[in-house]
Amino acid sequence: MDMNGSMRIEAPREKVYAALNDPEVLKQCVPGCESIEKQSDTDMTAKVTIKIGPVKASFAGKITLSDLDPPNGYTINGEGTGGVAGYAKGGAKVTLVADGDATILNYVVDAQIGGKLAQLGSRLIDSTAKKLAGEFFESFSAVVAPAAPKEEAASDEAAAAPKKGWLGKIMG
Repeated sequence: MDMNGSMRIEAPREKVYAALNDPEVLKQCVPGCESIEKQSDTDMTAKVTIKIGPVKASFAGKITLSDLDPPNGYTINGEGTGGVAGYAKGGAKVTLVADGDATILNYVVDAQIGGKLAQLGSRLIDSTAKKLAGEFFESFSAVVAPAAPKEEAASDEAAAAPKKGWLGKIMG
């Protein structure tokens, strides 16, 4: 399975790169992640539980970072086993491009699966992989570049305005 895409993250490239290397940030963002432990600057171990169609599997695996080019990107490779569910392995080339005060994160993923998961069909697996990637990047962006708080004046006005229930809204 091959997948690629890009996402704009409202944070400087250096901050995005640092977050991509932070096990605590990754644990918050990877769907179903139970743990990520850093073994060295380039090696981590992880435990993830995911559901693909009718199959729920827990994977334990290794993650290796290579082609490190801070803060421009790196290559990430991983492989995990999920018992009777099968195995997954793959990699992603991640590049970060500064865009003013923001960063464009580009990725190209190549992954293979085997075992019971491979029997589910490529359409289901591809759609699940895209959904999980979307969830990861949405969470990652929220953690790295949290939305700015709304202006205090607007919230003060809202607090001062009388609250109307559903009946009050209908009646005016």
